Amino acid sequence: MEHKRIEGMEDEPLSRKAEEGSSSKQSQRQQERQGKLPRRRKEVKRSLRRPDCPEHLSGGSAHWLPEHSGSEASASVEDTAESCPKRWDRCRRGHFLHGPYPATHFGPKACVLPNPTSVMHIQDPASQRLTWSKPPLNVLVIRKIRDETLLEPFKELCRFLVEEKHLMVYVEKKVVDDGSLMRDDSFSAICNQLCTFREGFDDISDRIDLIICLGGDGTLLYASSLFQGSVPPVMAFHLGSLGFLTPFKFESFRTEVDKVFEGNAAIILRSRLKVKVVKGMVQRNEQLLSTQENGILPHNHINNEAGKITLQLQVLNEVVVDRGPSSYLSNVDLYLDGRLITSVQGDGVIVSTPTGSTAYAAAAGASMIHPNVPAIMVTPICPHSLSFRPIVVPAGVELMITLSPDARNTAWVSFDGRKRQEIQHGDSIKITTSCFPVPSICCHDLVYDWFDSLAQCLHWNVRKKQTRLTDASDSSETEN
Repeated sequence: MEHKRIEGMEDEPLSRKAEEGSSSKQSQRQQERQGKLPRRRKEVKRSLRRPDCPEHLSGGSAHWLPEHSGSEASASVEDTAESCPKRWDRCRRGHFLHGPYPATHFGPKACVLPNPTSVMHIQDPASQRLTWSKPPLNVLVIRKIRDETLLEPFKELCRFLVEEKHLMVYVEKKVVDDGSLMRDDSFSAICNQLCTFREGFDDISDRIDLIICLGGDGTLLYASSLFQGSVPPVMAFHLGSLGFLTPFKFESFRTEVDKVFEGNAAIILRSRLKVKVVKGMVQRNEQLLSTQENGILPHNHINNEAGKITLQLQVLNEVVVDRGPSSYLSNVDLYLDGRLITSVQGDGVIVSTPTGSTAYAAAAGASMIHPNVPAIMVTPICPHSLSFRPIVVPAGVELMITLSPDARNTAWVSFDGRKRQEIQHGDSIKITTSCFPVPSICCHDLVYDWFDSLAQCLHWNVRKKQTRLTDASDSSETEN
């Protein structure tokens, strides 16, 4: 019941009542100690925090409420009962893609062992927004090569960035050397202000503030390969054949670029794979399988001195190990954190990111995973086994692929369809999740863009609608 304070009324009676109430409680406790009044039964203190309510909504690390007695305890229970559902409603209404923080107490006595070291902190994807600590000055424009239809969009974008935005624009040298651009006299003034680079010769990783891609998914994969460390934000326009990773339409590029420069744009962090190719690390032994203990690779078969990293890459889509030109089955061993998981006998195996789950892995029968799910997908290619299904493993594990000791032929490996090379006996491929994702700018939001790409590019779940029944007699006949 609410009490309104009347103007002009003094607070002395209220304070006097409070003093009297406190004195009566003290006397009651003294009488209980002397045995004059029956001692009240002690109540078992229990946590008033909802078990499924995240800790940040229930007072952080505080698991217990302060001790109260008598009417004070009942009042606190009522306040908590009234406030916790409100807080829980806010929790349920909140749009968290990673879900709430899981409860760490199970039943009255069990809990998770506290660990002060934090391995990974993931910000909820729904709250990931792009911001600029300083205004962007250098923009890299990636254009699809050998496509004449992209010449005019490329010119319009460069004019807009140079003349209106007064930015420094970087492009590949082979793009500027295009004969069609050289013959355009009206574009020569802009062309002279462009900064050029050559892949493999010039390092621009520490100069670029923003990447703009014109083309299909291959342009974004190529942009990712140019940055083996931290990647600037990527804005991809759909001007290619598929465009699953390119959500923006070029017709409104001025408005969209202005929005990105203003900041607060939604971004999706596309995880990449850190891949190492080690030559001659595992010694070949025909009796290797029989000498393994519990599936763990023995240390006497690892020659650390002979192991030499010949290639180290950041891969956005997938690592593909296949049989190459050989007609024999590919026979490779798959290790997870040093333990043998299985041997793949078939055309090969695909290790992909969630972004790559809609590429080659989808064609091989894998599930499609949203890019914000932290995971690594392992998909066999035409396995000679009816029970070998694609699997999803945690993002933090390290996978290693080697040739089986009894393999009849070598294998071949490619990274996002590039840098294809042969894998021989004794070589190994180590794969884990990289700490350098690709921050891809969203057109709408990270959920809508992904499902829109599934519908527009892959025609996901497109089917002719089933017609409704015309009358009740048809439904009864169908049921019978």
